[in-house]
Amino acid sequence: MIEVEGLTKRFGKKIAVDHLSFQVRPGVVTGFLGPNGAGKSTTMRMMLDLDIPTGGSVRIDGKHYRELEEPVKYIGALLDAKAMHGGRSAYNNLLCLAQSNRIPVSRVNEVLDTVGLTAVAKQKSKGFSLGMGQRLGIAAALLGDPEILMFDEPVNGLDPEGIHWIRNLMKTLAGQGRTIFVSSHLMSEMALTAEHLIVIGQGKLLANTSMADFIQQNSRSFVRLRSPQREQMLDALSEGGFTVVEADDGTLEIDGSSSEEIGELAARHNVVLHELSSQRASLEDAFMQMTAESVEYHAHSGGGTAPTGGPAAPGPQWGQHGDKGKGA
Repeated sequence: MIEVEGLTKRFGKKIAVDHLSFQVRPGVVTGFLGPNGAGKSTTMRMMLDLDIPTGGSVRIDGKHYRELEEPVKYIGALLDAKAMHGGRSAYNNLLCLAQSNRIPVSRVNEVLDTVGLTAVAKQKSKGFSLGMGQRLGIAAALLGDPEILMFDEPVNGLDPEGIHWIRNLMKTLAGQGRTIFVSSHLMSEMALTAEHLIVIGQGKLLANTSMADFIQQNSRSFVRLRSPQREQMLDALSEGGFTVVEADDGTLEIDGSSSEEIGELAARHNVVLHELSSQRASLEDAFMQMTAESVEYHAHSGGGTAPTGGPAAPGPQWGQHGDKGKGA
């Protein structure tokens, strides 16, 4: 388990991470979300003692990372797939890690097979595509067979098959009782993978809840209908005490009800329906609603960006807050 308590990081006068406290529990995939510049990558780097906190602490199974005798056997991490030595083959990159961490050499071939790189094991990693580099980074994270795994944008550069593979891999690892902590900007993918969410904005904790509760609490669900007997349907809904929103395209949106209930109401009043559907909010909808006031850089049609509450900036300020240019 990962325990974050009062974690704070300052870069000069700028607070990148602001008194974060949360736990990442085993047995589920926990998603780590936030707008660009929210402090996600900085937080993950502090978990691994790559950045030193200004305040607070992170404990891995009750210990600081630096106190772990064999850290790669406790926690495996993919923060930057380009960190591999480009002049070494995929096999030799992993072999060096194995030998320096007292991991059996046989494990190298096992993880290469797991990530689908056996056929290119002898090729130098500098010639790898972005997706192949991601797979090699994941192999390195798996090398020590750790109980805790951290992935920062693991699907970058992966094709649809690769995305499907890493999604199932994370679910399988969580099903084995391992702790899985993953950051991603792909909301659609996170919705299919994570069961629990940690959401931050401008370095502060915004949400620590289940995926289902997060969507329910931060978005709107409604029933949409379309009928050639629109006025008659409006009268029926009004008599039933339903709250109705009349959309610009002529459809009606009813909050706080179900499609079954509205369908039965229409039948009782002999109203013909051309459309009746339940509209469920997506993770992206809920995320945009939750983080609307925490987005620091907004794009504008003129091509520039403007920090929230300020004048237009000359361009996107990627890599702020110690996030190493990853926009996280």
